[in-house]
Amino acid sequence: MKQNDILHELFMEQAVEAGFGKFHLKIDPETQLFAIIAMHSTKLGPALGGCRFIQYDSIAHAFRDAMRLAQGMSYKSALANLPIGGGKCVIIEPKGEYDREALFASYAKFVDELGGNYITAVDAGTQLNDMDIVNKYTDYVTCTHAQGDASPSTAWGVMRGIEASLQAKYGSGDLSGKHIAIQGVGKVGFGLANLLSARGAKLTVADPNERSANILAESVGAKVVGLNEIVSVKCDVFSPCALGAIINSETINKIQAPIIAGAANNIFSTPEIGEEIYEKGILCAPDYVVNAGGLIYAAMYYLGSSHDEIRAKVDEIYNTLTQVFERSAKEKVAPEKIANEIAKERIG
Repeated sequence: MKQNDILHELFMEQAVEAGFGKFHLKIDPETQLFAIIAMHSTKLGPALGGCRFIQYDSIAHAFRDAMRLAQGMSYKSALANLPIGGGKCVIIEPKGEYDREALFASYAKFVDELGGNYITAVDAGTQLNDMDIVNKYTDYVTCTHAQGDASPSTAWGVMRGIEASLQAKYGSGDLSGKHIAIQGVGKVGFGLANLLSARGAKLTVADPNERSANILAESVGAKVVGLNEIVSVKCDVFSPCALGAIINSETINKIQAPIIAGAANNIFSTPEIGEEIYEKGILCAPDYVVNAGGLIYAAMYYLGSSHDEIRAKVDEIYNTLTQVFERSAKEKVAPEKIANEIAKERIG
């Protein structure tokens, strides 16, 4: 069997095993658009998921990322009890010069062709401005300037998730005096740091953008450390708020926090790493539960909910995590496995 045939078979096996519904591919040489839309499930409603716009080493890596993220969106929606399914778009960012507006206009027409089965939003590498462009050509979009920024809701949900994790581990969700190490202080991490500081938490932060980290540190009294140091900080909670796979074979033995809860998706490089974390006695809040605030905001705003209704729904992350932790303790399996089981039960 040829190498390409083997790769194709492996890809299809992964897709079938993960229960994928549909994949859509759009290539537009004129604008350099290469977009993959993966729709994991539409049983609960149309697939909603962000559009990731970054460079990839290969098309295979882009497909794998789209699959992994779309499945996470399905589970995230199910655990949040939202009437939507899970999907994701990955656009491979061109390496040379390109017209960003033309590219996203082309992407918008691609989304519109799907007739509302997929609703797009921001993700890594995309901005509200990009969704404004998309909104000129399709209504199947959220996270535009008119709709507002979802990151404050994500940050609020992560804070509530940290409180639930502290409650499960120590019997109290009080943040006062707790030491929390935040990896990544972009929009969500920056907002989270301010929320935690206002509640008396002690913070250590790290970010590739040293200027952002220093500005935050000055405003909330945080300590700044290097990117390679943040994982090994001795603290009460390690909160990864950057890209995924941060906990891997190289970093797993450096972690000195008894709790992991953050905004990053897919923080384990492999499922085995997740199991090893559980065996070490580290309480890890399933990422797609704790970081669901942004999805809740985007979905409920799109469906016409009020800000009060959205905030109340984001607050439910605390209760959902509590249920996951209680069932995990009772059944003696990792919280992530429990969350996966609940999601599969709801999706069917």
